[in-house]
Amino acid sequence: MGRKKFSQREVDIIRKLLRSKISGNRGQQKMVRHTLRTVFEFNISDFNVPGKAFSPADLDECVRRGRIQILDEQTIETMKLRHAEKKQHDEALRQAEAVANGEALDWEQVLKEWNEYYNEHPEER
Repeated sequence: MGRKKFSQREVDIIRKLLRSKISGNRGQQKMVRHTLRTVFEFNISDFNVPGKAFSPADLDECVRRGRIQILDEQTIETMKLRHAEKKQHDEALRQAEAVANGEALDWEQVLKEWNEYYNEHPEER
């Protein structure tokens, strides 16, 4: 599931991308969908009727009905920052769990041990 809150500028860009998706060939359509997902975290499947192409008019209808909210730029930037921080925290938690389960090495700890060893045994460098 992607975002449902965007700035007006983002909605305008998404609308233009949707226009180019409709007129593009298969490869261009795939690239537009990829851009929508990765840059804007906008998943067409969150809003469209399965089997029906999602158009700029459908985007406008989602905004009109409140399925997509338009917020000010600063609020959106704050939300993106919080999301990035949460993603980073979740990744650190996942990595710590993998280390605790023996599925991964704690490379910072390995480096620390390596440096301690060679600081105590400089003749082996």
